[in-house]
Amino acid sequence: MTQAVLMYTTAVCPYCIRAKQLLQARGVGEIEEIRVDLEPQRREEMMQRTGRRTVPQIYIGQTHVGGCDDLIALDSAGKLRPLLDSHTE
Repeated sequence: MTQAVLMYTTAVCPYCIRAKQLLQARGVGEIEEIRVDLEPQRREEMMQRTGRRTVPQIYIGQTHVGGCDDLIALDSAGKLRPLLDSHTE
């Protein structure tokens, strides 16, 4: 069982799609998506939580990973799988 994954996204974001594909390839079965294009007030929430304006913004459990490039770098460093597999909330 993997950690819960939450992702702030929009419908036409290629980085969001790429991040989802990487997470699914690493065994994540469910990603909670918050569509900031459909719920503009959630973008403000995202910016307050992360300090960033761009999507995707990815949380694994309580850990803010960052965007797509951050997720790829975490995976390349071999740190994504342990974070997904950790059971501390």
